[in-house]
Amino acid sequence: MDKRNIIVIGASAGGFDAIRTLVAGLPADFDAVVLIVWHISADAPGVMPQTLNKHQTLPAAHARDGEPLRFGRIYVAPPDHHLLVEEGVLRVTRGPKENRFRPAIDPLFRSAAQAYGSRVIGIILSGALDDGSAGLWTIKQYGGVAMVQDPADAHVSSMPQNALNAVDADYVLPVRDMAPVLVRIASEEAPVRPSPADKDRTTLEINIAMENTNTSADILHEGTLSPYTCPECHGVLTALVEGGRVRFRCHTGHAFSADSLLTSIGENIEENLWAAVRSIQENVMLLNHMGDHFAEANQPKVAAMYFKKAQEAGARADSLRRVAESHEQLSNDRITSQALQDEDQNP
Repeated sequence: MDKRNIIVIGASAGGFDAIRTLVAGLPADFDAVVLIVWHISADAPGVMPQTLNKHQTLPAAHARDGEPLRFGRIYVAPPDHHLLVEEGVLRVTRGPKENRFRPAIDPLFRSAAQAYGSRVIGIILSGALDDGSAGLWTIKQYGGVAMVQDPADAHVSSMPQNALNAVDADYVLPVRDMAPVLVRIASEEAPVRPSPADKDRTTLEINIAMENTNTSADILHEGTLSPYTCPECHGVLTALVEGGRVRFRCHTGHAFSADSLLTSIGENIEENLWAAVRSIQENVMLLNHMGDHFAEANQPKVAAMYFKKAQEAGARADSLRRVAESHEQLSNDRITSQALQDEDQNP
């Protein structure tokens, strides 16, 4: 029988050191394949493979599209590209962002679950928000193993904690204790398990990440149309329910958890507020310029009206600036923290 030796790892803020610690503990002859998504900006240098190779365990490299999957190797998602896996083959794409990221963790986890079922071990490490929770849930549905860094051990605890809230994890460990457990699990035979009932949705979402644009609109039939619009492209978002959680996807393919959607909407509010302030200030400058023009043309009444309108617009800009400065960027972590503080102050 096949072994549980397909290991997928997702990490974000604070995850670089966690990945290094985990990889440093793996034996050089580890008979497994490790695929890693670490959130990184599109223009950042991809230094993770070189850093991991300093530990002289499994050789690491950025994945290449169409490259055969080889055991005893580590593959890292390149910046600004999703990493997915088909049976025996790596796929590297620039499909739509998920949870505001490319590379995103969920596409890798979903594709591994579909391709290798119960052979997959999914690992969530340090990070903010909750990318990876939906993908880890899919791994569990296909009979795989869910491992999560102990939130108390993570530099940023949000991503591990959200994964634990979404999935009944098999292991919750400090990162330094993960490697020996992985070596043991990877030697075990993977049980045979039927595909879950929602495998068609999984296939659809994998195809979206694979840049199959012919399938994106089909997501409209997988859930319920929501009143929200996509922060990336302004398309209508479809609400998808799984495991008691709701997440969202638009017909062009962008995907959001509820928390990442809340964060994105908040960022758009602040951006739009400051854009409005800028536009009003430009209007004030233009009104004053035209007032000066009419004053020079010896039309004082018209000039005075322009100056008056400029003053009124300036007052509106000041009011809007105060709104922008008081805007609160919300997330599940921030609201939960405030709720706990309120409980402590008002027991």
